[in-house]
Amino acid sequence: MIKIRKSQERGKADHGWLKSFHSFSFADYRDRNHTHFQSLRVINEDYVGPNTGFNPHPHKDMEIITYVLSGQLAHEDSMGNTRVINAGEFQVMTAGSGVTHSEFNPSDTEPVHLLQIWIMPNQTGLKPAYAELIPEIKDGLTLVASLTGPLKINQDAKLFLGKLTSETNKTLEIDRDRHLWLQMIDGELIINGEKLASGDAAALSEESTANIRAETASHFLLFDLASY
Repeated sequence: MIKIRKSQERGKADHGWLKSFHSFSFADYRDRNHTHFQSLRVINEDYVGPNTGFNPHPHKDMEIITYVLSGQLAHEDSMGNTRVINAGEFQVMTAGSGVTHSEFNPSDTEPVHLLQIWIMPNQTGLKPAYAELIPEIKDGLTLVASLTGPLKINQDAKLFLGKLTSETNKTLEIDRDRHLWLQMIDGELIINGEKLASGDAAALSEESTANIRAETASHFLLFDLASY
């Protein structure tokens, strides 16, 4: 079974300084048909204007992954981390028993474009933790996060960065009781006969294979998730 989530069907928020697109229910956007997919709780595509950002705010019992697509994101948290995340870099934060952080665009002129992802953990009350990754870019799928790394998350889930050149074909075997979510960033590809473009997504369950063909150079995230 494959379900397509078109980019224009996502929830939208425009606060002037922040433009955001929500794949799942978030903040004032409520959609009972799209609350989560297995342990994948949030995928927000955010555009944050120059010299603006999110003031310090709390999180608890969530695995939070941020992928900066363009620009820079300044991060500070109650664990003592003060970092600037650049385009192409991933950040993961285990909120666990509780953490406070802020996110700010330090540029005077350029917006920052990012994806923020929340994954529900396999247990509550974990010790908060923080890590970053600059993945080695290669054609195909690059593992970014899992139970064992490179970025460690506390859930039976794997996150891959996908980069395919035009007219590339890739077939993935899907284990029983696993589920895939493919989130397009840019490009065009076809997965199991369904065409995806920038911002679109596909959810696969009860499928034995995923047949992917890149119609153009394509950039995406692929989540391999246990039943939740």
